[in-house]
Amino acid sequence: MIRVTFWQGKDGNLRGFVITGHAGYGPKGEDIICAAVSALAQTAVLSLQEHLEPEDKEPVVSIREGNLQCLIPDGLSPAGASTAGVILKTLEIGLQAIASDYDKYMRMEYKEIDCSELPQGANAPATNKENASWGKKLE
Repeated sequence: MIRVTFWQGKDGNLRGFVITGHAGYGPKGEDIICAAVSALAQTAVLSLQEHLEPEDKEPVVSIREGNLQCLIPDGLSPAGASTAGVILKTLEIGLQAIASDYDKYMRMEYKEIDCSELPQGANAPATNKENASWGKKLE
């Protein structure tokens, strides 16, 4: 199953996401759900890297087999924050559409994030279990 966690700031704005797992809908390399989720998520990451303002820090990204994480850093310019918000909201809408059609293969949740609570020296957690120490599940 694919698990998607969107991180939200205390202000309700999306701050990043982590996507883990495999759908198991089809054989590896032929799974349309994995392909759709991967295409949306990787496009979002590339768009963030391409379209944030030059003075903004790039998103913190980690990609491993079955795991993609992206966290928007604090302190974006107003234009950068707006751009990041549009890109992340677009990703959210696309993933919600997939999840509604294929709910046996994909789950979504939201967690509140406070970047000041990140472990020292870490840019982003490596797994959902590590995420639990600084993220709070939202209802």
